[in-house]
Amino acid sequence: MRRELDGPIRVVAAEDSYVVREFLTSALESAPEVELVAVCSNRNELEAAIESERPDVLISDIRMPPSGGAEGIAVAARLRETDPDVGVVILSQYAEPDYAVALLEAGSGGRAYLLKERIRNRDELIGAIAAVARGGSVIDPKIVEVLIEGRARRARSPLAELTPRELELLGEIAAGKSNGAIAQSLVLTKRAVEKHVNSIFSKLGLPEDQDVSRRVKATLIYLSETDPSAASPASVPG
Repeated sequence: MRRELDGPIRVVAAEDSYVVREFLTSALESAPEVELVAVCSNRNELEAAIESERPDVLISDIRMPPSGGAEGIAVAARLRETDPDVGVVILSQYAEPDYAVALLEAGSGGRAYLLKERIRNRDELIGAIAAVARGGSVIDPKIVEVLIEGRARRARSPLAELTPRELELLGEIAAGKSNGAIAQSLVLTKRAVEKHVNSIFSKLGLPEDQDVSRRVKATLIYLSETDPSAASPASVPG
């Protein structure tokens, strides 16, 4: 049950960049709908402020000291367990859909994920704070766009036709293993491996070619779809 708000929304802000922190502080202090009760520069300060101030909403950078990792996401996850009434607005420099998914995987209520560029628009920022204070959720449109593009890309991927077992086996091919080594690794008969390999080649549209090995072609497809940066000649098994 989300706590009743009978006055300004009490907010704790956390941001390790001095410039962004000052800009954020100025925006929040000028908003009559908000009472900024604490400003922090790292996770330790943030957790202490949450404990002492009991805010309605936390607005936090995604990455902060001491680890420099996704401390904001970690604090949000802990709050979901210890104080689910506290709304959380996460700020990120870049559109990182994996972090958005991590923030929302335990539920979207009371959570917002915004790019830092949004704090230039005070109305958008305050709107997100008000939404999570009421138990709503806000996701930056650019994050949604990236998520949709990712789903569309996976749907178009030639790997989408493969079964989980075939994907596993293709990963073994990409690692440069022979059919015999794959059979031993996956505890399959060599005949079963050959059957899977032929099915993979067929689904990937790879006909027999004397000039370029189908295993190399399949590896190139696998690398380009799972890690585009790895699809270089040096990464491909001969």
